[in-house]
Amino acid sequence: MEDTSAKDRIEKIEVSLFLEAIYRQYGYDFRNYAYESIKRRILYSAREVKVSSISEYQGRVLYEPNLMKRLTDNFSITVTEMFRDPSFFQSFRLNIIPSLQNQPVLRIWIAGCSSGEEVYSLAILLLEEGLYEKTRIYATDINEDILEKAKDGIISLHHMKHYTRNYLEAGGTREFSKYYKVDGDHVIIEPALKKNIIFAQHNLATDHSFNEFHVILCRNVLIYFNNELKERVFQLFYDSLSEGGFLGLGSQESIMSFNAFSDVDYANKLYVKEIT
Repeated sequence: MEDTSAKDRIEKIEVSLFLEAIYRQYGYDFRNYAYESIKRRILYSAREVKVSSISEYQGRVLYEPNLMKRLTDNFSITVTEMFRDPSFFQSFRLNIIPSLQNQPVLRIWIAGCSSGEEVYSLAILLLEEGLYEKTRIYATDINEDILEKAKDGIISLHHMKHYTRNYLEAGGTREFSKYYKVDGDHVIIEPALKKNIIFAQHNLATDHSFNEFHVILCRNVLIYFNNELKERVFQLFYDSLSEGGFLGLGSQESIMSFNAFSDVDYANKLYVKEIT
């Protein structure tokens, strides 16, 4: 009978060595991602190339850079939608927008932007509130390919009925279809919504602050990190926010023991940096 505890221990060692190896070889740091999540993604990637163990897969990845690219694609979290969790955007409109009105210039960072649906959602909200013209949105992700898709602003038409419902529940004030054009089985986001958005690669696990922001949104990304990496990222966000700046997290996330933020709307995971 197989000793499952011994197998689990060996697998944990394999995962640790694998993540250390790709960090040293390629500079991608996934060492503090949540173990079970990252293990599933490694095993899925290994099955794609028909190898029988993580150790065997490690050897392939180290000598075949194209496999590293496929691996980072599998590691990237791409589950997103426009106006996801509508109550979050409704709360942002009601509780955050009034505090931003008097800023001469607004700088907003959306970290882990995936394919851009949340970025364009926020752009729409800011446009409706009369703030988009003075805003620069910095949208970042670790995955360069997904960033290129986000820049294009092309979304499956299949999703738009659901996204329209989200938009209305989020407090949208116009006809949602005005923000895109239909092209076959896809829609293309209006160019006016793209002009103040800067897409760039950024790795939350290794990269540093690159500006001072009035708002940072990082939603449904931290759930894939372990506590050590979460603490690092919260410190990064704290250092990147202006005094009284706002932080928005995903519905299943919290600021844990990092007590430099106060609640704006705890239910919708909106916080404000405490003024020192």
